[in-house]
Amino acid sequence: MKNMEKTKELTVTALLAAMLAVLGMFKLPGIIPGCEFQLSAPFAVCIAACFGFKKYIRIGILASVINLALGTHTVVNVTVAMIFRLVAGGILSVFGVHPLTLVISGPLGTAAGRLALGGITGTNPLLLIAAAVPGMVFTAVGASVMYPVMKRLCRGYAAFGAGTGGIK
Repeated sequence: MKNMEKTKELTVTALLAAMLAVLGMFKLPGIIPGCEFQLSAPFAVCIAACFGFKKYIRIGILASVINLALGTHTVVNVTVAMIFRLVAGGILSVFGVHPLTLVISGPLGTAAGRLALGGITGTNPLLLIAAAVPGMVFTAVGASVMYPVMKRLCRGYAAFGAGTGGIK
């Protein structure tokens, strides 16, 4: 039975990493150039909230490896994504999962990523953050809407014998 649980755990980790990688490839355009936002951000916040920080980071690393292998992301993209993951996941891990942390973790992760991107590219980070505001709003709203659905799915998953690491 232990092997069955390990197989379920590996399968779910791989599935979530693939979904995160695919969602990270797509950006929804904004009204102003540079204001596009990734569909992966609210999904990532929900993964962190449902599965816990450690599993979320493993899933994020796998997603980044997939994106690098496919050539859809560069090392800079992965660096910014990992900063987002550390900040957003860290907020949920340290302060717990509740409506406020679901709303602020993604935007704060985005802001941290944009600060790093500004440092890497020599661009004014405040301009990068300002351009990201529509995406931050989308992430906050999207995570709030997606979380109850994902939480319910994860509880069903846990009922079939595989641990989730973070579901409450």
